Amino acid sequence: MGGSEERVVAVIMVGGPTKGQPMVHHPISACKRIPNLAQIYLVGFYEEREFALYVSAISNELRVPVRYLREDKPHGSAGGLYNFRDLIMEDNPAHIFLLNCDVCCSFPLPEMLEAHKRYGGIGTLLVIKVSVESASQFGELVADPVTKELLHYTEKPETFVSDLINCGVYVFTPEIFTAIQGVSSQLKDRANLRRVSSFEALQSATRSFPSDFVRLDQDILSPLAGKKQLYTYETRDFWEQIKTPGMSLKCSALYLAQFRFTSPHLLASGDGSKSATIVGDVYIHRSAKIHPTAKIGPNVSISANARIGPGARLISCIILDDVEVMENGVVINAIVGWKSSIGKWSRVQAEGAYNAKLGITILGEAVTVEDEVVVVNSIVLPHKTLNVSVQEEIIL
Repeated sequence: MGGSEERVVAVIMVGGPTKGQPMVHHPISACKRIPNLAQIYLVGFYEEREFALYVSAISNELRVPVRYLREDKPHGSAGGLYNFRDLIMEDNPAHIFLLNCDVCCSFPLPEMLEAHKRYGGIGTLLVIKVSVESASQFGELVADPVTKELLHYTEKPETFVSDLINCGVYVFTPEIFTAIQGVSSQLKDRANLRRVSSFEALQSATRSFPSDFVRLDQDILSPLAGKKQLYTYETRDFWEQIKTPGMSLKCSALYLAQFRFTSPHLLASGDGSKSATIVGDVYIHRSAKIHPTAKIGPNVSISANARIGPGARLISCIILDDVEVMENGVVINAIVGWKSSIGKWSRVQAEGAYNAKLGITILGEAVTVEDEVVVVNSIVLPHKTLNVSVQEEIIL
C-alpha cells in the first residue's frame, strides 16, 4: 500500500432508539469526495433488520462496502468505535472518518482530510464559527488561530466561551484506538478506587460512566487538548436534517460524491437549453421529468417520478418520489416528502443555519403548497394543504 493509496474508512455512529421514539438526528456530514474510501460502517444500537435492505442497496450503488455493526449495548461515540476496532482495522486504513450521529450536510471532508495530514496529529475535528452568544449554549472550544491546534475543550463554560462549535465530525489516525484504550483503563481504575471507599459511589460511577462507555468529547478531546495531537478545521457550510440514517446517507452530498467518484455517469449535467442547468453534484432519477429552464444544484437529490417545472430553482434539497415543483417554484435547504406539490411561484426554504430553531424546512407526505405561498423554517406533517404563507411554524 503506497502513500498515494492510503485507504480511508468512514464510521457513522447512528446511536439507538429511545423509548420507541423515532430517530431525530443531528446534522452529519458529506463531502465532495473522500479519496480511496474503502468501507463505510454504521455503528449503532438498532435492530439489524432495520438496516439490511438499505445497507445492501447502498453497497451496490456506491460500489463501496457498507456494513452495519450492531452494539450489544451503548458504548458512547469513542467506545463504539473501539468496540469494533478489529473489524475497522481489517481494511488497514491510514485514516478513519467518524461521523457522530446521523448527518446529512455539505461538509468539506476531502479538504479536512488534507488539512489533517498537514497537521500531523492524531485527529482533526470539524468546527463551525458562531456568535459568542450562541456558543455559550454549547460550551467552550479554543484553538490556536494560526496552527489550528486544539488548546482547550470542555462541555461547560468556565471563564469565557469561544465562538467555535464542535460539529461531531472527526478524522483520526489509528492511534485513536490507543487513546481510547488509555481513557477506558483510567475509568476502570477510578471505579475500582471508589469501590474501596464507598459502595454508593461505585454504584453512581458505574451507572453514569462504565469503563467501556467512552465519549469523544469530554473523555477524548479534553485530555488530549493542548498536547499537539488534536487540531481543528473550520467550515461555514452546514444545514440540518431530520431523517433516518439510511435516508440521511443516501440523500447526502457524501452519496452524491461517491457517485462522482465511482459512477460519474449517474450524476446529472445540463446546459440550460435542451436540459436543465446543473450546478455541482446533482442526482436525478432517470424517471424524473425536469424542464430545461430549471436550475438545479448544488447538492440536490431528485427521486423517482418527480416533476420539476419551468424556471424552478433547487438548492441543497431532497425531492422525494412523485413530487411536483411547478413553474418558478423555489426549494432551498428543504426535504419535500413523497407525492407533495409545490405551486407556481411558491417558495419552500430554510436558513440552513445549524443553530437556528428550525434549520431546515420539512414537508411531509402528500403536502400541497398552493400557488405563491411561502414556507420558511417550518415542519409540515403529512396530508396538509397550505394556502397562506407560514414562517417558523410546526403544523401538525
